[in-house]
Amino acid sequence: MKKFTPGFWLQRPIHWSLVFSLASVLVSCSSSDIPLGPTSLNSRSTEEQPTLSGNGRFLAFVSNRNGSHQILIYDLQNQSFIRTPGLNRPETIAESPSLSYTGRYIVYLTSDQGRPVVALYDRATQQSQILTPVYRGWVRKPGISPDGRYVVFETASRGQWDVEVLDRGPNIELDIPNGATVAPPNSQ
Repeated sequence: MKKFTPGFWLQRPIHWSLVFSLASVLVSCSSSDIPLGPTSLNSRSTEEQPTLSGNGRFLAFVSNRNGSHQILIYDLQNQSFIRTPGLNRPETIAESPSLSYTGRYIVYLTSDQGRPVVALYDRATQQSQILTPVYRGWVRKPGISPDGRYVVFETASRGQWDVEVLDRGPNIELDIPNGATVAPPNSQ
């Protein structure tokens, strides 16, 4: 007795059509039209977590393009990378960047003795400092106000994720557009 399986011959055309469809998608998505190079925004490496400065000129993102997990700053107006000596330390992971209005201040997550901490990099002084050295819990998702005075982040110090606001104080140099006035905070 000969067994007849009508579904078998239908599966073969579906299989080949799927193969041809995937091949055409791969060919149409080739990166040959993406500009690549040391000064190009795009690369063949993984790049993620983009954030813009308040004025829209600077873009910060996490990249693996130089063989390590680092934060890069790109000037969209000049279409070039900004040098940031002291921002990325060897053998540490930097992630979750946030920029102030003109991109002078960058807050980000990094590691200190194996624990994530919130750090701040000042492009004017080219120095980085850890803002949360005493937090007992984990921290994540930092952000900075446009003027650079306030830093927010999530912390798990109470066993759940809570929001913390860190005031860097009235004596810091604010990141404001040239000629702008700043009203003092209300003291109550």
